[in-house]
Amino acid sequence: MCSCGAPMAASPLKMCLRPSLSMDTLCGISVAESTVIWPDNPNMLAGMKYRIQSDRRVAVCSVHPTEQAAIQCLGCLKSKIPVAKSYHCSAKCFSDAWQHHKVLHERALSALNEIGNDEEELFGRFGSGNTGAINASLSGSTSNIGQSSSVNNGPTPVYPTGTEKNSGETWFEVGHSRTYTPTADDIGHVLRLECIAVDSETRVTVGAPTSIMTSRVIPAPMPTPRRLIPVNSADVMGHYDLDNRNSSFGTFTVLSYNILADTYATSDTYSYCPTWALSWPYRRQNLLREIIGYHADIICLQEVQSNHFDEFFAPELDKHGYQGLFKKRTTEVYMGNLQSIDGCATFFRRDKFSHVKKYEVEFNKAAQSLTDAIIPAAQRKVALTRLIKDNIALIAVLEAKFGSHGTDNPSKRQLLCVVSAYSSFARMVGAGYDLDHQRRRMDPATNEPLFTNCTRDFTGTIDYIFYTADSLTVDSLLELLDEDSLRKDTALPSPEWSSDHIALLAEFRCKPRVRR
Repeated sequence: MCSCGAPMAASPLKMCLRPSLSMDTLCGISVAESTVIWPDNPNMLAGMKYRIQSDRRVAVCSVHPTEQAAIQCLGCLKSKIPVAKSYHCSAKCFSDAWQHHKVLHERALSALNEIGNDEEELFGRFGSGNTGAINASLSGSTSNIGQSSSVNNGPTPVYPTGTEKNSGETWFEVGHSRTYTPTADDIGHVLRLECIAVDSETRVTVGAPTSIMTSRVIPAPMPTPRRLIPVNSADVMGHYDLDNRNSSFGTFTVLSYNILADTYATSDTYSYCPTWALSWPYRRQNLLREIIGYHADIICLQEVQSNHFDEFFAPELDKHGYQGLFKKRTTEVYMGNLQSIDGCATFFRRDKFSHVKKYEVEFNKAAQSLTDAIIPAAQRKVALTRLIKDNIALIAVLEAKFGSHGTDNPSKRQLLCVVSAYSSFARMVGAGYDLDHQRRRMDPATNEPLFTNCTRDFTGTIDYIFYTADSLTVDSLLELLDEDSLRKDTALPSPEWSSDHIALLAEFRCKPRVRR
């Protein structure tokens, strides 16, 4: 299954696209990145093209994107929710999702009333700011979903010269670059990849062309936007200008997110998640889109594989103004002939912070030292079994560039110590807002979220953001997710949310320092 915005490893193949097939012929074809061979001599391959069919596209179900849409929710259209969310494949599908629809309708209409602008609404066209939605870029136009500015599918072909007639089907060329990322124009169509081998000396074709077809391209799922909810802020409406945001002086946001390492994202563990949505090429783009959409000043990620940090997250977030630090865990996980180790990564905005120092903590060593010092020899083995869990922490000391406003010593440096660890939500002590739907997602006994990890077999709160209350105050918190809305896909991960954890974000304000 191809999703708009998810890159395909189709380097040595000719990419074509034909009219939408009937539903009984739509079968997913997985093209693994590791199976694509690119020869050292480029003359060994020829005819590398991509083709697209330009006729009518097919609407797909918002819950089951592999199914063609049969029902549309008029309430979504009235509420100006993106059209893609209004489609369902059957009456049962629509009925099962109705409670989720009601929430969407209520929030969208409420946002329209708050904003007072019927032209730019909360769930539709972001980019105007003051929408109250923290992840604006998550739900924008499908034309750029999951795509960064670096996406390049090669020179745009001239239509209709790049066409091919085959068995009554018409194919149109869309590119011939080393890789291809499906675009919004591909939605509802099938892609075909073709490879033609030629003799590097004579340039004569060797053998017959080889081809493979994907199933129909579907739109990238659009997660429900999550808002920043003020805790102590005077802005009780929750409005927040994300695209042209200038944070209040002395404030910053911290995101903590366990992204689910690809090593652990197996079909055996998460059999309820579609294979295409569990694949790393799809998940990495969806995760990146989500992370960037939060516009956090500091990002703490857990379960980041070392190769994914080096090859993907560091360079991609660098394009958005972030500098990254990484600490891998001490136990190596083997995947065939490849070696992959996950760990913690911390990113910070270069325009708001500068890096002062980095510390790395390996709790296995700390546990060993502790048991050697205080545990009797006869009990050390049992103690180590309990204490050694291969957890690590990455400590970053950052200097804020927003200065020491409000202090009696403006020349004094404003330093922050950020720790990303396994595992890493600000406790909502004294929260003053009155949102019933948010309270329903909190445990009244502990004032904590009902869950931060939601799988088929486990639901619970295991992720936190802790802060020093004597030097920081919490201004806002990221809206929690509703479990019922997640259960429409059984659990996490899902096509919408690419981790089994939810992201946590808090906005902090530095307290004025008092001279001692």
